[in-house]
Amino acid sequence: MAKRSAKEDLRFRWSRGLHRARLAVRKSAVDYFRGDASDWAGLAVLALAIPLLAYATVCTPVWCPPSALVLPILTGGLLLRPSSLLLLYAASALALVVESAVLGPYREGPARVTPGTVLVVTAVALAGLIIAQFRARVGVPWRRGHTMLFDLRERIRVQSRLPRLPGGWHAEMALRPAGGQSFSGDFVVATRSSGGRILEAVLTDVSGKGMDAASRSLLLSGAFGGLLGSLPPHAFLTAANGYLLRQNWEEGFATSVHLVLDLESGDYELLSAGHLPGVQLHAGTGRWEEKAAEGPLLGVYAGAEFHGVKGTLRAGDVLLLFTDGLVEAADRDITEGVDRLIGEADRYVATGFRGSAWRLIEAVAKDVNDDRALLVVCRD
Repeated sequence: MAKRSAKEDLRFRWSRGLHRARLAVRKSAVDYFRGDASDWAGLAVLALAIPLLAYATVCTPVWCPPSALVLPILTGGLLLRPSSLLLLYAASALALVVESAVLGPYREGPARVTPGTVLVVTAVALAGLIIAQFRARVGVPWRRGHTMLFDLRERIRVQSRLPRLPGGWHAEMALRPAGGQSFSGDFVVATRSSGGRILEAVLTDVSGKGMDAASRSLLLSGAFGGLLGSLPPHAFLTAANGYLLRQNWEEGFATSVHLVLDLESGDYELLSAGHLPGVQLHAGTGRWEEKAAEGPLLGVYAGAEFHGVKGTLRAGDVLLLFTDGLVEAADRDITEGVDRLIGEADRYVATGFRGSAWRLIEAVAKDVNDDRALLVVCRD
C-alpha cells in the first residue's frame, strides 16, 4: 500500500506539473499574440537568424545574397519595439561588414556587398523603424491591431442591429461604406422603449466618409445608443447636439433623423437634424409621400430646436429613411436620386419589402464612392 501510495503521489505531482507547464505555455502564447508579452524571445530568434544568413551568404552568395538580411530586419519592424529593433540593426550592420570582408570587393565578382545592397538594407531598416515607432506611439502591437479593428467592426454591426419587432411589423437596415471598406460614417442605433410599445431608431450621417469618419462614427454611435431610450423622444436630438458641440471637432457636424413609432397604433413622428426627408408608401393609394421634418445640423450651434412631422403606418405601408450617399451623385441632384429610389422600391410593392434594403442600395447606388445607408420599416 505504501509503494502504491508513493507511485500515485509521484504520478499526481507529474500530472500537476505538466498541467501548470501547459497553462504557462498557453498564457505566454496568448500574451504574445495580444501584444502583452516581452519581445525578447522574438529578438533572440531574429538575432540568431542574422549570423545564419551571413554564413549562408559567405558559403553560397549566389543563392543567398547579402540583401537577404532585409528579411529579419523587416520582420523585426513588425514584431519588435524600437529599442529592441536598434539592437537587431546593429547585428545586421556587423553581418554586412563581415560579409564584405570575407567576400571581398564588389568589383571582383557577383553576389558581393555592393553600395546598392547597403542602400536597400538601410532603406528597409528605416521603414521598419518608422513602423515600430508608429506602433509604439499608438500603443497597439501589430499582433493585436488587426484583432482590435475586427472587434470595432463587429461592435458597430451589433450596435446597428434592429430590435426584434412584434408580429405584423418588419424593419431592416443595410449599410454600405465608401470604397468597399469595413467602416462607415453612417450608422443606425435603435431600441424599444415604453415597455416595448415604442420603436425608436436613429439614422445618422457623420461628416466625411469611410475611414475618415469611422472613428467619429464609432464614438457617436456609442453615445447615441446610450442616450436613445433614456430620454424623452423630443429631448434626444437636443442632447445629441450638445454632445457634438462639447467635442470641439474641426469637422464635427452630422445629420440625423429620429423615428419614434408606436407599434400598436402605427402612429409615428420623425424628428430631423438637417437630414434628408423620409418617404412613405401609402398602400391604399400606391403613392409615395415625402416626410420632411425641420431642424439644423447637429454640432453647429447651441440652442437648436427640432420640429417633427407626424404620420401613420397602416397595413401595407412602408417608410424609407436613407442617407445622402444613396440618392446624391455628381451627375444628378438629390431629387432625381430620390425619384430613382422610389422607382426601384415600387418593384417590391407586390412581392413585399423583406430583404429589399440591400438590393435597393445595389440597384440605386452600387458604385457610388460614398457611405450609403437605408432603413426600411413596413407594416404587413
